[in-house]
Amino acid sequence: MSRRTQVMYLAAGWCLSYPDAELVARVPMIRAALSEFPKTLPPFAAVLHYLETTPLLEAQGQYVREFDLGKRHALHLSYWTDGDTRRRGEVLGAFKNVYRGSGALVDTHGELPDYLPMVLEYAATVDLARGQELLQQYRPSLELIKFGLQRDNLVHSDIVAALCTTLPGASPADEQAVMRMAGYGPPTESVGLDPYDPRLLPLKGA
Repeated sequence: MSRRTQVMYLAAGWCLSYPDAELVARVPMIRAALSEFPKTLPPFAAVLHYLETTPLLEAQGQYVREFDLGKRHALHLSYWTDGDTRRRGEVLGAFKNVYRGSGALVDTHGELPDYLPMVLEYAATVDLARGQELLQQYRPSLELIKFGLQRDNLVHSDIVAALCTTLPGASPADEQAVMRMAGYGPPTESVGLDPYDPRLLPLKGA
């Protein structure tokens, strides 16, 4: 089971990353690795087909529009729990401490340490148990990303849905149920507000 999960996490981390020529070249390898565990391949099929058949510049442009220019599908886990608040700096520091605590050098590639593809790659290649703890801790973030992708009919939605199935417990039925799971309302973009504002209470254990 651990080997299957590691393969799935690494494939997901790559498929959710910014598409470049290196990623496109990896598609046959990703498909072959997932094919070792047949049930893991279907959620990836649409993204792999998209990478193989879409001109690279077009795929890159769409990725920037969907994942970088807006927050609807933000892949930074703590954005969904802490918004753009001062508390988020502490949370990002906690992610870095997890990476350092594993004794492995994690290349952030200029990304914030809570970037989902980075967390997945860490779980797959460095410390599966600790990586899954991070994913479970930010389960509401994963679920909200999933619902956002599904709402906008993006090919990455099946991958995130599959990631949720690797974690304990059933997925919430809708976004309101996710909010109840988290224990508070949606994130805000409120730099400079009091980090102890009750509307911005962190997740339990965060």
